[in-house]
Amino acid sequence: MPISAAARPRLAVRLGAAALLGLAAACAPPTTNTTVGVGAMGVQGYATYGTIVQMRPVRMAGTRSGAGAAIGAGAGGLVGSTIGQGWRERTVAGVGGALIGGLAGAAIEEGATGGVGYEFIIQEDGRPTPITVNQTNEEGLRPGERVVITRTDRVRIARAVGAPPPPAYGYGAAVK
Repeated sequence: MPISAAARPRLAVRLGAAALLGLAAACAPPTTNTTVGVGAMGVQGYATYGTIVQMRPVRMAGTRSGAGAAIGAGAGGLVGSTIGQGWRERTVAGVGGALIGGLAGAAIEEGATGGVGYEFIIQEDGRPTPITVNQTNEEGLRPGERVVITRTDRVRIARAVGAPPPPAYGYGAAVK
């Protein structure tokens, strides 16, 4: 059944909204220190202990996978193609809508997947030099706290409940 000229803009807006919802779902937040990817399941790693010496906030750049731009361009082109009377006007508006939608979709993806994280400087037990770990801080970790450092698909830190005390002779010092 053909769609009337009056119903086309409403349909295009609905389809554009559905595409933007798809964009939001595709741009899920980045993996955090309390969330692991499915590829990390069953991966063997090892754990050590340490003490947070210092921390500072860092900006995490969002992803630019192209999915946001593609979905935005499709939605923008679809909505733009309903503007105008003749095929030429609708084509020009569709191309313009695709360009604007692609730019907006890329910006939305980058903003939705970025955020604030922390750079933790940790004195690992038994090592002479500290290490750094960049991650989010859902646990509210602070300098002076004992942490467990896990190394699997990536390095993560978490509060070390029941961890052994730090070495007796200062950070990383071995007993002789």
